[in-house]
Amino acid sequence: MINKQSGKKYKIAVAGTGYVGLSLAVLLAQNNQVTAVDILPEKVAKINNRISPIQDKEIEEYLSEKDLDLTATLDGKSAYADADFIIIAAPTNYDPQKNFFDCSAVEAVIDLVLKSSDKAVMVIKSTIPVGYTESVRKKFNTDRILFSPEFLREGRALYDNYYPSRIVVGVHEKEGPVYEKAMLFAGLLKSAAKKEEVPVLLMGTTEAEAVKLFANTYLAMRVSYFNELDTYAESKGLNPREIIAGISLDPRVGTHYNNPSFGYGGYCLPKDTKQLLANFEGVPQELISAIVQSNPTRERFITEQIVKKLEETALKVVGVYRLTMKSNSDNFRESAVQRIIRRLQEKGVQVCIYEPTVRENTFAGVPVEKDFAVFAEKCGVIIANRYEAALDKVRDKLYTRDLFLRD
Repeated sequence: MINKQSGKKYKIAVAGTGYVGLSLAVLLAQNNQVTAVDILPEKVAKINNRISPIQDKEIEEYLSEKDLDLTATLDGKSAYADADFIIIAAPTNYDPQKNFFDCSAVEAVIDLVLKSSDKAVMVIKSTIPVGYTESVRKKFNTDRILFSPEFLREGRALYDNYYPSRIVVGVHEKEGPVYEKAMLFAGLLKSAAKKEEVPVLLMGTTEAEAVKLFANTYLAMRVSYFNELDTYAESKGLNPREIIAGISLDPRVGTHYNNPSFGYGGYCLPKDTKQLLANFEGVPQELISAIVQSNPTRERFITEQIVKKLEETALKVVGVYRLTMKSNSDNFRESAVQRIIRRLQEKGVQVCIYEPTVRENTFAGVPVEKDFAVFAEKCGVIIANRYEAALDKVRDKLYTRDLFLRD
């Protein structure tokens, strides 16, 4: 049984201040002494001045209003030297050349920790390949590495830490000092949660890695399923809202992740599905490949629909309303609309972007218009992965698959 934290405050260092690392730093700094480590001076300065470097309203509120025992630093060595736990939340981008996650940032942290401390237990929160924790334990000859997957939504990361669906900690042994540290870490997360009953699972590190990748691939599968339903309905002249409503009222299906889009995007789903497929090498499968391939298939269909709509207009410019992957997010990384832009350009279509958070006059070589009225005037078709009230005035030009105006 995992007990909640006792009165003791632990020293915790968090390597990486993206939405995973920063939300955990804020969460744990309410009961512990936390040092956030990053390589970017501007992010460190913002955190120390209680300004959030990421878009998350709850994190912004807690940083500005709450009495947190939280500091940020560029000096990882000193932060790791006297820490009890070090949470590794470094980026692991998918490398298409190697067909695998690039875990070099994670390993750089591990290497520095081992040079700085002989006691700190490292907890990898970065998403990693199945089997990675075991391999890196052997590579660095240490048993002080745990893996704990995160299940957070961008823009709701702190909320999801307060009300977690589950807490999973992977540990390589079933008893002994490291297992006790794994139980203790799970207790720290449970203590910080506002949700009263949180399921806690301690399992092998490789099983915990599989939980993360299979969970995200299932979510990608749901997105792909409703996207392909929408493709069918649009191709056949059917009403996709009615079909989806009729399906989703079955409690075995439910109404979550059922709103069509241009494709699944963001930092996690595209790379996690590809990594899981890579981990399936030598194992029979059909579904995982189909989930990965469904996204470009959807994007090709969406692109063709946009081109058809553009052919009906006098103004031969496609306007892209916002680059973000979803509502309440400032993340452009791997957003589906960026892939649509590239496909449109390959067809020779002129594209213009409206994205108020981009300061430059171009983004990836595409002109950015700062004035929405001018943007709307020059475009024959305006595409939006997710609908916002500002688009009410240009409904006649709009192409979106956001059927339920949410997510």
